[in-house]
Amino acid sequence: MGPRLGLLLAPPSLQPFAQGLSPSPVFPLPRGYRPTRMSQRVCISLDAMGGDHGPSTVVPGAGIARERHPEMTFLMFGDEAVLAPLVAAEPRLKGAVEIRHTTVAIAMDDKPSQAVRTGRGKSSMWQAIQAVKDGHADAAVSAGNTGALMAMSKICLKTLAGIERPAIACLWPTVRGESVVLDVGATIGTDAEHLVEMALMGAAMARIVFDLDRPTVGLLNVGTEEMKGNEAVKEAARILREVELPTLAYHGFVEGNDLGRGTVDVVVTEGFTGNIALKTAEGTAKQIATYLRAAMSRTLSAKIGYFFARQAFGALREKMNPSRANGGVFLGLEGIVIKSHGSENAAGFAAAIDLAHDMARHDMMRTIRDMLDSQPMAVPA
Repeated sequence: MGPRLGLLLAPPSLQPFAQGLSPSPVFPLPRGYRPTRMSQRVCISLDAMGGDHGPSTVVPGAGIARERHPEMTFLMFGDEAVLAPLVAAEPRLKGAVEIRHTTVAIAMDDKPSQAVRTGRGKSSMWQAIQAVKDGHADAAVSAGNTGALMAMSKICLKTLAGIERPAIACLWPTVRGESVVLDVGATIGTDAEHLVEMALMGAAMARIVFDLDRPTVGLLNVGTEEMKGNEAVKEAARILREVELPTLAYHGFVEGNDLGRGTVDVVVTEGFTGNIALKTAEGTAKQIATYLRAAMSRTLSAKIGYFFARQAFGALREKMNPSRANGGVFLGLEGIVIKSHGSENAAGFAAAIDLAHDMARHDMMRTIRDMLDSQPMAVPA
């Protein structure tokens, strides 16, 4: 067992936040989202060459995000000849961007080992992460190769003391608002210790993002009965039941249909299952949208019905839009790294920047470090 699984034994040392300020409109969290202090500057480092579209998405995405957070500044890493005219043409970024030139970019199909060999120290991805380590930026955002980003982040930033492996956490839209779901692709396979670590980190994120004193945590399983599941899941459930942490409420096992219901605030699973669940949900949302478009254009009466119900359909489309919740948080590292979907448009990339901004503004790293350093915990055998 890791030496510091007491992640949530003591209340976090959260400073009071200014009152009367509203959160980012891209992040509609109805269950008590904590406002931010507008006097605190946040600098975000951007891998401007990452993703399917590179600078043509990153630059306007940064402009959209800065319109919501005028105090935010950026370090953009990439080819200056490409970036400079795009930044100059974006009035919302005036005086807010420093371009740091590099022509080395990590391809979306590069293997992590190959990406580290060719891009260590000189690629736009590595330098964006390095800026966080050096204290030049508060968080890094990349839409690039997920495996390469995780490998570089682990090498450059290192993992937090007491955390074996990082996890990718995302915000999952539910009928209640949002839930934190992890791991959605960082590692394949797990053991009980890692599941407990992820439960602690996910609960820490939920406390910060949702402003909850005691978020509920569930382990994703094939059923809710205690005898179901593999040995790792059953052992993790036993540990979480017996420890009875005061800063999280262990709900028990949850099933796949509980993800959309929002049964718990935090859903914990291993990366293989989590990534499949994520991609399935995204694909289902697109499938339903395709069905609706086809149905609404099939007959004249359907078109008339759509005309009168277009506001309701617009609200549904917005709720099901994956770009709203774009951005996976790499939890367990000595720094904040956000992974955007590689195919996202500017609005989706802006949502990932919003997430980075809020994690940095709420000082997620200091809060988690304080909780990690609070009290070690012995887990019953």
